[in-house]
Amino acid sequence: MNIKILGPGCANCLNLEKAAKQAVAELGIEATFEKVTDYADIVSYNIMSTPGLVVDDQVILSGRVPTARQVKELLAPLVG
Repeated sequence: MNIKILGPGCANCLNLEKAAKQAVAELGIEATFEKVTDYADIVSYNIMSTPGLVVDDQVILSGRVPTARQVKELLAPLVG
């Protein structure tokens, strides 16, 4: 699983990354993490506000910082 955190590197982006890493650990899955900070790259995902969470090139969430539990709920159906 490839997980991308979209955003300029702000506190919300860091919190989203932390929540995503915790969710991955709790699910016991393998994932690579990538930070996407280039504005042109972020815009290419068609999100209007950061931070954004992209899993295997599919936008899962944008514009808010979910809890680790919420990220886990978003990732669970994608595992397998």
